[in-house]
Amino acid sequence: MQCPKCHAEQADQNTICERCGIVFAKYYKYHPPEGRPAVMPLPPNRRRAARSRWREWLLPEPAAGDPVAVWGRGLLLLVLAIWGGRLMFAPVSANAAGESFLHLINLPFHEAGHLFFRPFGQFMMTLGGTLGQLLMPAICGAVLLLKTRDPFGASVALWWFGENFLDIAPYINDARAGVLPLIGGNFGHSAPYGFHDWEYLLTETGLIQWDHALAWFTHISGALIMLMALAWGAVLVYRGWRVGRR
Repeated sequence: MQCPKCHAEQADQNTICERCGIVFAKYYKYHPPEGRPAVMPLPPNRRRAARSRWREWLLPEPAAGDPVAVWGRGLLLLVLAIWGGRLMFAPVSANAAGESFLHLINLPFHEAGHLFFRPFGQFMMTLGGTLGQLLMPAICGAVLLLKTRDPFGASVALWWFGENFLDIAPYINDARAGVLPLIGGNFGHSAPYGFHDWEYLLTETGLIQWDHALAWFTHISGALIMLMALAWGAVLVYRGWRVGRR
């Protein structure tokens, strides 16, 4: 046979040209013999590939695992659902999230946020408290999802992320009233201007009259995020339970 490119004579069973080194199968894909259409490779579907990658991260195929771990996750999810329901259905003015022990966990990240954003000016330093307590669960969720490949752990972090919105909402709601106790025993109505984060932020942006509406929107947003996290976790637990039954 002859090489279709350099026309060098060689054995019929060759798959690679002895002279020019082309792979015959690849060459014929783009330069088919006369009378046969070229078979061009399909371009990669980037959107489909991205969807597949996200599905692999969010809902990976469960492997047969320890049934105790599956039931433990289910129990944790039930606790989060009951606890989250009590926080979500409480009115913003009740400050249910602020009265829970999880507020004591959120608070150090809030204060650390003030310090972290301090170099960016007074406004960002004040907003940094809220950003700090939102960034921490977001970072935890990203690490669990992308680094350790633990989507259930990431769903719990997402629940915590949403709970922080519920924790922030009463603080926004208190911007004008200033009756919530602040760190150091102060109250917004008696503390110097700027001590109450959301009184300062909403006054500086001209939105102080919208404090109750913004607090309600923040609370609803947090509740929706928590419900999304619970649904995600429930799907993962169900898939793990179904595999364990096989």
